[in-house]
Amino acid sequence: MTNSEATKGKRGFGRVFQPTYKDRATGERKLIPTWWIQYSIRGKRIRESVKSTNRADAVRLLKTRIAQAQSGRPVGPQIERTTFEDLATILTDNYRANGRKSLASVEDRLKSLRAFFVDYKARDITADRLTAYVAQRQQAGAQASTINRELSALRRAFTLAEIAGKVASCPRFPMLKEHNTRTGFFEPPQFQALIDELPAYLKPVFQCAYMTGWRAQSELLTRRWEHVDFEAGWLVLDPGEAKNEEARLFPLTPELRAVLESQRERVKQIAQSTCRPVPWVFPHDNGSPIKDCRKAFNNACDRAGLVGRIPHDFRRTAVRNLERAGVPRSAAMKLTGHKTESVYQRYAIVDSGMLKEAAVKLAALHAGENRAYGMTPGQIERLAASAMLIAETTPVAASAIA
Repeated sequence: MTNSEATKGKRGFGRVFQPTYKDRATGERKLIPTWWIQYSIRGKRIRESVKSTNRADAVRLLKTRIAQAQSGRPVGPQIERTTFEDLATILTDNYRANGRKSLASVEDRLKSLRAFFVDYKARDITADRLTAYVAQRQQAGAQASTINRELSALRRAFTLAEIAGKVASCPRFPMLKEHNTRTGFFEPPQFQALIDELPAYLKPVFQCAYMTGWRAQSELLTRRWEHVDFEAGWLVLDPGEAKNEEARLFPLTPELRAVLESQRERVKQIAQSTCRPVPWVFPHDNGSPIKDCRKAFNNACDRAGLVGRIPHDFRRTAVRNLERAGVPRSAAMKLTGHKTESVYQRYAIVDSGMLKEAAVKLAALHAGENRAYGMTPGQIERLAASAMLIAETTPVAASAIA
């Protein structure tokens, strides 16, 4: 491609121009009406169509590209071609490459985003378009937490695309304030009512959940006997098994040890009756692993009259019990597997029982205080003045004082 009528400028600052072509019929060279720009990035020459017949548009785009290059942001026509589907692919590929367990959840969130942004280029996903998406999702009845998780997935996709040089920058995301933080927990009578209604094979699962705060579905049902060290006194979670990817140890308290020892005897009986080894700590009566306990849990809650309870309430209950017991927060976070204190604090629910306990401790402190103290000079002066006034106005009182 040859160039004509190239705009002259300082070397290194790029140029705008109109390419020419050779007319096959006449052999003459003619100008293409569309303007182009040319600039260099790290020694590489880049030519880009402005897609406009207005020279001023070409000058503006050239200035934008030079400013982007000077700021270190990705530059080039490939950025203009990046679509929402490219962003989605970058995100899901990253999750697969890193073995992220939440890949299925991210793919579900991308479905909602795709329904709105399916035909969008990445450059057109701006703050106002994101606000329009939020408004549409709210009209559809989506919760603020759901919308925020969807926006977070898209923001992560933009971040990865920016690192890969596929977009110039990440737009501003309008995150919503969430008001749906759960506060449920089990008091001892409620816990016992639930245990009474659970099937026998699930009772030890939720007894352990009550004491440890570990997730019943992903952290307790997956335990094998190799994870129970009776001699050293630990219940073990290997690295990569927990949500935060870190290993975890929980000491076998007398109550927890009793539950696990009883469970060991039950599993031995199952192994003898089925004539095969049972590696699971919490199996079905036939020795097979328990895949899902949510339906049985919900049915037991209904029979016990516990409305709106979820298995995750045991996690909050364990944190509250650790707070009540006065366990140092750093140790409590290690036991329950909370990586940050901000998340742990959401679980450290202060209920009426804890407030009453605090009031009892405060009353004991006040009762032990020695409040005997001498009178100040000002108090002595005011008391003397009052006595003199009484003596002058009330003979009976004056004689009594005397």
